[in-house]
Amino acid sequence: MIGAYPFSAVVGLDDLKLALILNAVSPRVGGVLVRGEKGTAKSTIVRALAAQLPAVKVIAACRFSCDPAEPDPGCPDGPHDAGESGQERPAALVELPVGASEDRLVGALDIERALTEGVRAFEPGLLAAAHRGVLYVDEVNLLHDHLVDLLLDAAALGTCFVERESVSVRHAARFLLVGTMNPEEGELRPQLLDRFGLTVEVRASRNPDERAEVVRRRLAFDADPASFAAGWAGQEAALARRIAEARERVRQVVLPDARLRQIAGVCAAFEVDGLRADLVTANAAIAHAAWRGGAEVTAEDVREAARLSLPHRRRRDPFDAPGLDESRLDDLLAEHGGDEPGEPGEPDDPDGGPGGSGGPGDSDGPEGPVNSGDAPETGSAESSAHESGPHRDADGSGTGASDAPGASDGTGAAPDAPATERVIAAAEPYRVRPFQVPGLGDGASGRRSRARTPNGRTTGSRVPTGRLQRPHLSATLRAAAPYQRERGRSGPGLLVRDTDLREAVREGKEGNLVLFVVDASGSMAARQRMREVKAAVLSLLLDAYQRRDKVGLITFRGSTADLVLPPTSSVEVGAARLRELPTGGRTPLAAGLRRAAEVLRVERLRDPARRPLLVVVTDGRATSGSDVAAPAALLAGTAGVVVDCESGPVRLALALDLAARLGAPAVRLDALAAGGGLGGLVRDYRTDYRKAV
Repeated sequence: MIGAYPFSAVVGLDDLKLALILNAVSPRVGGVLVRGEKGTAKSTIVRALAAQLPAVKVIAACRFSCDPAEPDPGCPDGPHDAGESGQERPAALVELPVGASEDRLVGALDIERALTEGVRAFEPGLLAAAHRGVLYVDEVNLLHDHLVDLLLDAAALGTCFVERESVSVRHAARFLLVGTMNPEEGELRPQLLDRFGLTVEVRASRNPDERAEVVRRRLAFDADPASFAAGWAGQEAALARRIAEARERVRQVVLPDARLRQIAGVCAAFEVDGLRADLVTANAAIAHAAWRGGAEVTAEDVREAARLSLPHRRRRDPFDAPGLDESRLDDLLAEHGGDEPGEPGEPDDPDGGPGGSGGPGDSDGPEGPVNSGDAPETGSAESSAHESGPHRDADGSGTGASDAPGASDGTGAAPDAPATERVIAAAEPYRVRPFQVPGLGDGASGRRSRARTPNGRTTGSRVPTGRLQRPHLSATLRAAAPYQRERGRSGPGLLVRDTDLREAVREGKEGNLVLFVVDASGSMAARQRMREVKAAVLSLLLDAYQRRDKVGLITFRGSTADLVLPPTSSVEVGAARLRELPTGGRTPLAAGLRRAAEVLRVERLRDPARRPLLVVVTDGRATSGSDVAAPAALLAGTAGVVVDCESGPVRLALALDLAARLGAPAVRLDALAAGGGLGGLVRDYRTDYRKAV
């Protein structure tokens, strides 16, 4: 019943309402990406929007929703006559599941009919169903990259092209694309973020009155959905009419050259990549002018458009959070020839201008007026890399801290004392060696280890367990060939049965669970070693981000080990936790390994197909707790690598001993950067240790 929740009844979320309405007015804006924490009504308001879109007229027998007044000349179900009769239906809301296949998204040849009936028939996908409606992708950040590429290309071109299995089809695919995501579960690549026209960051209101109103309306809806919807029917109808009027008006809105130069100047000053930001901002400003009833784009229209179109295009680093400094935006608008925001751009209709949500959602509802609360603050994440040179100590003599366990760190206090704890900034991240889990997995698609995946090179065939998804034609023909005589074949055609069908087995790459176990004890602070350790782990986190892994972070110091970051797809959260990680205390190595074994045990139950990669970052010393033999045995068989942080002229080779117990390769901290073969590195590393001891 959530889909029946009225759009106007959603409390707050003014920017989200405005972004959705601008896309409803002009699909050229390019869609909306909604970022926010769980439980913020992202899905509710998107589903409610579809009911506000004007009804569409379609040709009754057309599977591609052609408009009777302007039928698509290339429609696969055509050709259609221009005057062909049609029927009116509500705008479609099509949801793309995270686990959808490429065939389900774009459509493909119906292989079963082709093989069993000899008919070359095209089966439309979800893009065809979404034409002239809304395509909604919940948790778009969890969607496989190649599917995101396909749907964003279709959204940008307004056309879906299918070239596969002897099928060559194109059809119109113009839809309002809306994606929602929780940043805690992982980010989209910057290249894909740029393909969404607008982005909105939503979070739950901290205003008690507004939160109470949200609960009050939801309880009223749950108690009697029909009465609740009826109470908002008037505002819903008014909103739908206004969207329809703005759609008719948008083609007549004028974008003056001064405003166009203003848009270009703002985009250039914010150093966004490419020209898509300029185009999206211009289209959004035109839609905003049409929405408020204006005939010409004003400075305020440009400001509202830039607020929504630029934040996600300013990411310079994968660990940066989207954001926009609105005070700087105002300065740039004034600098590039615009009037002061708010003067010429005051809305003709005071109830629907840019000062609020831009829609009737701000007006009084059946329960009375509701304040929208403060807008969430946004801003770019500040980089923590203060210095370069990831493989050298800051100086030759160190900071005065001894490398011996339990020694003073230069402050005069023992490392166990809280006074010795301090946060050390990381050096610059760098490109690291590629590490893989050996063998062949079946996990989620990614870019790290070999796995059987829906995409990749074909390595064999098998009997399908359900609907045929990836046909293996030669294997199917080979399966059918021996039975042609007994099936009574008399002509040149091959008689194929359902039991002959074979699907391809493909090998590609999977994403893994990379669990970091990091030594944060006092000995790691010696000679600025923690600075290099943080740079190394940040570099490994960046590698995990690029390879679409899940990550977890365990740190150990004092007498305990803490799960700082439970396994998640949000690498950005891991980077933030690492930067804030304090250093000090003794080294409970056994506790860290034991905690890692417990985390991996739980994760195997939750996601058995995702194989783990254990990364232990330590100098191998254990000055607190029990012996490492027992917890190391718990991790036997787990793929991993030990990053040895020991430095200085004399080395005890303790990390090498730990690597031998874990059955994992060992890599020196200063040899972690990309370049060279891992096998030779480990072999030379062992030789170096023998010479050292």
